[in-house]
Amino acid sequence: LWFQSNETAMNAFTTHLETTLQELRETGLYKTEREISSPQSGRVVVQQRDRKQEVINLCANNYLGLANHPDIVNAARDAITEYGYGLASVRFICGTQTIHRELERKLAAYLQKDDAILFAACFDANGGLFEPLLSDQDAIVSDSLNHASIIDGIRLCKARRYRFANNDMEDLESNLKQARRKGARHIMIATDGVFSMDGYLANLPDLTDLATRYDAQVMVDDCHSTGVLGPEGRGTASHFDVEDKVDILTGTFGKALGGGLGGYVAGPQAVVDILRQRARPYLFSNTLPPAIVAASITAIDLVKSGTDLRTTLSENKTYWREQLEALGFTLLKGDHPIIPVMIEDAKLAQEFAAELYRNDVYATAFAFPVVPRGRARIRTQMSAALNRDDLDRALGAFHSAGQTLGIIS
Repeated sequence: LWFQSNETAMNAFTTHLETTLQELRETGLYKTEREISSPQSGRVVVQQRDRKQEVINLCANNYLGLANHPDIVNAARDAITEYGYGLASVRFICGTQTIHRELERKLAAYLQKDDAILFAACFDANGGLFEPLLSDQDAIVSDSLNHASIIDGIRLCKARRYRFANNDMEDLESNLKQARRKGARHIMIATDGVFSMDGYLANLPDLTDLATRYDAQVMVDDCHSTGVLGPEGRGTASHFDVEDKVDILTGTFGKALGGGLGGYVAGPQAVVDILRQRARPYLFSNTLPPAIVAASITAIDLVKSGTDLRTTLSENKTYWREQLEALGFTLLKGDHPIIPVMIEDAKLAQEFAAELYRNDVYATAFAFPVVPRGRARIRTQMSAALNRDDLDRALGAFHSAGQTLGIIS
């Protein structure tokens, strides 16, 4: 009887899930994954059963084109030979090798912070940041468009929560005043440096001024700006020349810094030391593999000296934006390599992405829940790995798809 009852319950459960999946398909919210059989680059080869298709890649976070750089590949290969494949341990037990501290020190010096601490991903870095630092006596004031990892990290923390409208400094100040009135011991303002779905930059000059006025700390997730913005690619705070006013930086090695894996927190020594003692994703996750660590060390050197790559990226960004607007597409305004093409309807966005793919252009449709309902888009991302021929071919595909689907005239 128990077995039959359990089987019936499982059938009801899986039926419920299948119904939900069908609803996602019907509303254009179902996500599919394409299998790439080549290294990440400006052009990639997608495997579909027995067929291979080379496509222009407009949706990777490979901003500087370093994901398959020979120096990074060689550094990873050499590290496996010297240090092995994995550590089979967390850091504080027996999982810290010399190269882990080398990367943390190099990262801290690059970002002009006291120290840095590595995590398996920036999602873990943000998820583990707030709870060890803040208690129910404190407050966090968070931008409404912050990444899901910041939102989840704040949920795990007992600090009082406030949210301000995206980049709205009046609303931020109102929340800071409220937190102070309610007796918050410490206040931390949390924001993305670049809001990844829109390509907007956080208004760090005004935000840090308010932080100074209300005696608040500032935390910035710089995943989409490290390597891309500012002198030596040091990120949003460097871009706005407010590095000394941003207390804590989080980021990733999975985008411009080589495109691999791993995240970090960089900041005051006391912050890093507390995280080593109490950050749960750090204490209970395996150490980053040596190959990733060595590759990331090399990536920082390449990024620091990558002025030419950033120049190419900037030129691609400007050309792509200008040409899309000339074709009649609606874009979100911005000055970042993330350039969203607004379609609004989720199913139409998926149809548009499919039409692009038929014309050998790989660009992904984004819809709810990663963007608000009715704000579906094709999020294009520029890379230094793309050349002018790639962009012109992609523009031709956008023009054709846009006319076929009635998005442009």
